[in-house]
Amino acid sequence: MKDVIVYQIDSFTQEKFKGNPAGVVLNAEKLTSEEMQLIARELNNSETAFVLKPNSENEGFDYHIRYFTPTTEVPICGHATIAALYAKAIESKLESCIIKIYTQVGILPIYIERIENDYQITMTQGAFQLSPVFDLSTEENIVKALGLKMEDLDEKCPVQIASTGHSKVMIGIKSRSILNSLTPDFTSLAQLSKMINCNGYFVFTFDTDDENILTYGRMFAPAIGISEDPVTGNANGPLGGYLIQNKIIEMADGTFEFTARQGEAINRIGEMKVEVTVNNSIPNTIRITGNAVVVFRVTMSI
Repeated sequence: MKDVIVYQIDSFTQEKFKGNPAGVVLNAEKLTSEEMQLIARELNNSETAFVLKPNSENEGFDYHIRYFTPTTEVPICGHATIAALYAKAIESKLESCIIKIYTQVGILPIYIERIENDYQITMTQGAFQLSPVFDLSTEENIVKALGLKMEDLDEKCPVQIASTGHSKVMIGIKSRSILNSLTPDFTSLAQLSKMINCNGYFVFTFDTDDENILTYGRMFAPAIGISEDPVTGNANGPLGGYLIQNKIIEMADGTFEFTARQGEAINRIGEMKVEVTVNNSIPNTIRITGNAVVVFRVTMSI
């Protein structure tokens, strides 16, 4: 028998049952890949993070983290990273520190800030990439599969793939009411994912009644078993780079910061701060910051 420590964490919120739930397994070096996949399927969160100690002290990182949806391994996940480092901070009673994690998108520094008896986590994401704008036919197919009309699109927002390690299609629309009433065709979205080599579709809007919130969003990834992800770090982070590189937000140099909110339509609302450093009008480093809360901790024997 193997005993592993399992947390359920809600990320990007301080209220249980809001934000984005993630499983975290802290001593996962005991597990095989097959066992990790089975645990992720059993927990049935959009992602579960498995935290492994390095094989030696000279590998340049503190922990190796692997990420599994209920059906497959993925290279990186924002909310599960927040959850994993929050669980590690709680378990080890850490002071404020930087922990380097090894992922499929590289070694990433994660800042853990202790605030009284709680923690806030800042994740530096992978390198930002922006793909060419889709041709009109592909754009129309994506729009139709999402249950949108072409006239719903925000004219200043091109439909294209943005990534900081786990790519998402960016779809800007005009109306928050339309955003919250979306009923996508998940079969069509999954089929399109094979054609465009991107599993996630992030629909966002600037239609907000809160001056502190820049965007509201929803994210769908049925091709990897996620009908809707409540609050997505690997969508809102790349969104920041997308807004700068497309000059939707004008900024020459410095730091662009905004707060993004997601999950309103499915009653799992959460939010994160996105920070983009800008050099010569080009996004350089992207960070996301979020809170988290423990829902439960158990020891699992397998």
